This record gives sequence, C-alpha cells and structure tokens, in this order.
Amino acid sequence: MLLDDTKATIRADYGRLKEGLPGFRGRPAQLKMIAEVAKALAEPAGAAVIEAPTGTGKSMAYLIAGLEVARATKKKLLIATATVALQEQLVQRDIPQFLKLCGVEAKVALAKGRQRYLCVRNLRMAATETAQGGLDFDAELALWAKPPQPRDTQAVGKLTEAFGNGEWNGDMDSSPEAVSDLVRGMLTTSAGGCTGRKCGAFAVCPFFLARRAVGEAEIVVANQDLVLADLTMPRDEDTFGGVILPKPEETLYIFDEAHHVPAKAIDRGAADVHLSVAMRRLGRMQNQIHAAYSLTDKESIGNLTLEMGEEKIAELSASLEDIEREIRMNWMPSPGEAEPMYRASLGRLPENWVVHATALRLVTSDVHKWVRSVRRAVVEMEAGGPTQEAISRELGMALERLDRQVRTWYAWSSEDRENAPPLARWVTLTVDQQIVCHASAVSAGGLLRNVLWDNAAAVVMTSATLSVGGQFRGFADAVGLPNDAVTLSLPSPFDLANQATLEVPAFKAMPDDREGHAREVATWLGANLNWDAGNLVLFTSRAKLDRVLQVLPIEYVRKVRAQGSLSKAQLITEHREDIEAGKGSTLFGLASFGEGLDLPGKLCETVVVTQLPFAVPTDPVGATYAEWLESRGRNPFIEVSVPDATRLLIQYCGRLIRTETDTGRIVLLDRRVVTKRYGEQMLRALPPFARAIERAA
Repeated sequence: MLLDDTKATIRADYGRLKEGLPGFRGRPAQLKMIAEVAKALAEPAGAAVIEAPTGTGKSMAYLIAGLEVARATKKKLLIATATVALQEQLVQRDIPQFLKLCGVEAKVALAKGRQRYLCVRNLRMAATETAQGGLDFDAELALWAKPPQPRDTQAVGKLTEAFGNGEWNGDMDSSPEAVSDLVRGMLTTSAGGCTGRKCGAFAVCPFFLARRAVGEAEIVVANQDLVLADLTMPRDEDTFGGVILPKPEETLYIFDEAHHVPAKAIDRGAADVHLSVAMRRLGRMQNQIHAAYSLTDKESIGNLTLEMGEEKIAELSASLEDIEREIRMNWMPSPGEAEPMYRASLGRLPENWVVHATALRLVTSDVHKWVRSVRRAVVEMEAGGPTQEAISRELGMALERLDRQVRTWYAWSSEDRENAPPLARWVTLTVDQQIVCHASAVSAGGLLRNVLWDNAAAVVMTSATLSVGGQFRGFADAVGLPNDAVTLSLPSPFDLANQATLEVPAFKAMPDDREGHAREVATWLGANLNWDAGNLVLFTSRAKLDRVLQVLPIEYVRKVRAQGSLSKAQLITEHREDIEAGKGSTLFGLASFGEGLDLPGKLCETVVVTQLPFAVPTDPVGATYAEWLESRGRNPFIEVSVPDATRLLIQYCGRLIRTETDTGRIVLLDRRVVTKRYGEQMLRALPPFARAIERAA
C-alpha cells in the first residue's frame, strides 16, 4: 500500500523536477504514469503493464516513483533495458539529472554480465603463454589454440600494463586497446570457467568488484538478458534468482523496452547440441579429467574411478553416434534446400528419436554429475598453481556444454504438459552437413510466471508498443501476466494529427512479387523521396534492401547509407553530419533500425516502410506455436502474426515524431493494409496521424 509520506515525497520530487528541468512541460500522461508505477510497486507482488508513447517522459516517471517506493519498502530498484543505448542514457544522463534536480543522493550501479569484464587469471595465463612464443605449452590446457598474431600479442601486453598500473578497471567495453574477437573471448570467462573465491585473482577481479558495487547500490541498471539469466539461476534447491543481481523478493523491477521481454525469455530457455562437435569435445574433456585425477592424486572422485568414468564417457559418445545415425536414416533433406531443417509437427519427434534422447539424458546427466565432482576436487585443492587454474577453467566450460546437452535431451525426451503449448523440437544441417538438435519453448508465459511474477517484490513493464489498439491480450499471454495486473495505455503528448501524415501510395506490385515490388519501391523512392532531406527507409529482408539498391538510379544511391556498410553508430554520425551541413542523407535499414533510433527534427522527416513486418514463416518456434493454435481451432495469423507486425509497425512510426516540433510523413509501400481485411485493423491501431491513403492502384 502506498503510504501518505511516500506520496508527499513523490509529489515534492516532481515539483523539483518541474522547476529545475529546462523546457519542462507538464504532461498528464507522465503524472498518470508516476501514480500507476508507484501504486504497483507499493503492492506486494504488484504488477503493471504501461504503454507510454514517445515523449511521455517514461524514465523520469518510473525513477520518481520507483526510488521513493523502494526506499519506503526497503527494496532495491532494478531497471532492465533491452539496449545498451538506453542503459547508457539512464546511467550517464537521466539518473544523475534526476538525483541532482531532486536533491537526492543514491548509489547507482550498472550491472553487466561476467563476459563484459576482464578475467585477470586468463590475462595472466595469456601473457605467460605469449612470453613463451605460444608454442611451448600443453595445447589441451592452453588459452591460445595456435601461435598468436603480433597484433594480438601486443594487445595482451598493453592490457596487462594498463590493468597492472590501475589505468583500466577491466571493463571490456572501455578497453584502452582494441582487441580481436579471439582475444576478447580468451580474456573473459563464463560462469562455468570462473572459480570464484578460489581464484588467485579474486581480490582484484573486475567482475566481483562490480558485483559488490551492485550489492551496495539502491538503483541497479542492467540489460534484460542479464536479468533473465539471473532469474533462471538456481540459488538453492527451491529458489531461483539473486545469484548475480539482488534477490527477486527484495527487488522492485522496471522493465523498460518491455516489448523485447517475450523473445528474450524464449531465447533464454532454448538449447541445442551440435552432435559432431559434442563428440569431438569428449576427447578433449577426457584428457582434462586425466590431468585432474593426476593432479589431485585421487583414486576415486564422485564415487567413480578414472576407468569407471571413462566408461561413462564412452557410453555417452556411443549414444551420440546412435542418435546421429538414427536421424540420418529417418530424415533425408531435399538437395535443393538452402537451410535444411526437420521440424517435429506439434513438437512430436519420431518415437525412436525419443528413445535415444531418453538414453542420452540419463548418461549425460551421469557424466555431468561426475565432471562436476571432478572440478570441485580440483578447485578445492591447496596451491595447485597454474595447472590447477587451467583445469578448473576447462572443466567449468565443459560443464556448461554438458548442461546444455542435458537440457536438450530432457526437452526431447519429456512429454508436453496437457492443454499447454508444446516445446518446439527440430533438427538442422550445418553448411558442412553436420547435425544440430534443437529445443525451445514457444511461449515465455510459463517461465516468466515461475521466475518473475511469482518471486519478485513487484514488477512494472513499460514500452511505447505493448498493446494493439489498446488491447493487451497478446502481450499479457506472451509474458504470463497475472490476472490482477494493471494494464494501461497512455495517450501521446504530441499533436500527431497535425504533425505527421500516414501515406499509402497506389502501388501495383505486392511484396510477394519480389522483383516487381523491389523495382516499384525503387521507382517510388527516386520520384517521391526528398533526397535533400533526412529519411529512413526500412526493409524486412537484406535481399530486398540490396535489390532496391541495385535498381535505384546511381545519383540516389550515392545519398544512401545502408545498414551493414559501416557500424550503426558510424552511419548515424555521418547521417547527422550531412543533414547538419545542409546535405541530404537517407538511411536504409532492417528491423533494428526501426527501433531505438532517435532522429529528431530534420534528421528524419520521412519514414518509408517498404513492407509490413510479418515474422519469417520458417521460424520453427513460431511455426510450432502456430500449429498448436490451429489444432485448437484458433487462427495464429490473426492472433499472433497481425498483432506482432502491428506492434513493430507502431515502433517504426515512432522513429518520426520525437518532439513537439517535429513534422513529417510515414509512407507504407505495402498495399495489403488496404486490400486485406486485417489491414483495416492495423491502420486503426497506428498512431492518429492524418491519413492520405490512395484506395485504387
């Protein structure tokens, strides 16, 4: 319950913000959001979903309400974002500005995953190995898989010096020396490769120092991937979460950019096994276990002698060969398939595959349990030296891979819950014809109910696009939203009807006519786009983007900055520079350019959406879910595809009007919004721009 003292403090903070923020404008939508966030967070297990369009002032709203409620209830405030850009905006601008204007002091921490920090142990090992020329070391335990390149050796040396001198804190995102992906992977570590307090470098470990800062902070900012990873980590036998981040029951969660949460949660629960790689790695793991038994001088570990353990590994290897043979005998991909895939209808695999998967689950679990005991024996040794650290690292990473296998085989061999969507189960072939087995949930609802809604002190999810025309059913199902949760769609603070126009030109070609549509898009752009202004043109596929560039007249191609030609940040910088210099610049991009880009004023006066952003129909997760809906007499296209595409389309529209003074137009080059029955539903859900729709092609 929200106490009167907390309400008074929130009102006072808002008053200070109103007086101190230059150009502040009172917005009823922001006041409403502050009130609803405060009420939801003050309730035990409170839950709210708030759709707040661009310009509402979301971050200030949830900061004002969130910090005061967190203090009143003696909880932590954790803000989870989907993009690095918003994290940086919060930590570097919004939160310091909020604290300064309100005269409040609070410790703030940016939480990152372990692999965003230097592993000091690995840095020392890499430096030692490079000093040996990368040749005179045991390849089974070495960091370097081959003799290092001079640039990599130099990078390791410079980072060693910078960290040793205290000039660098070990945050890989602010590394004083650019490093290759190879070196970055070597100089960081996963949870499995980390030995924690047993590590000789624990006292100076950048990750654990940052983790201590998180523990002391009142406000924690993290990305959604890290938050979901933490929520799914077992703290003990019965509870999850609170391993890296604050405990869920002691945390008030704000998920900003929350439209990303369902997909990220599904990805979190996915698992796969590359069969040939798994078999090859067993040999390497066996050598490491030999070294572990030798180092610890133990006859038996985890109730298994080395010979008994090797028999288990041999059994696992044979079982992997058996399932590969069974799959190849039962599945013959078409020779013409570009990306061969076998998807189990309604998630039901052939019975023989399930039998093999069941055997694999049992033997992989046994091996996993044994290897965990072996690693523990190595980690707990006193003064084992560099060999101990290397074996611990390697066995830790082997355990992570084994865990992924266990999860895959469990998913392949378990029965789906009655009246619930099945797991998606499928097989793919790599370019070198190797088999990969996959499994994934098709909905995040069940997972999020278990690890988030049922465990957190309170949760608020917010974004500019969570509903379809004010209807939250799709999003609620996707995140497992509690029935008593508050859902609220706030109005835009902008005068959208007068600031922008939605245009649908009279195209002849439909998007399924790939060549014809690409040519007509290029013709329309050449004749109707203001090439001396700032524009954003969005595509649903790289192939369509490239084809339009091929047929676009060269004088216009020179003014295009296409996604992938440079880094995203560099493209935006050059685009901004040209517009500010009075030149025209047009960005060509895919879906990632349709979300999160802030191009106010003249930087973007026209947004062109070349095609409605329907999901790719070959996605096995979406296809399995759609098939399940159909089996229950439901229409997946209307229930899932249209709402999802509509939410993306609203996001794309949000690139245009960023301030009260922005003006421009949204142009849809897809006639399906006019010719198809669902098109009217999509148009109704879009922001209330003025309409200029040509009805006949």
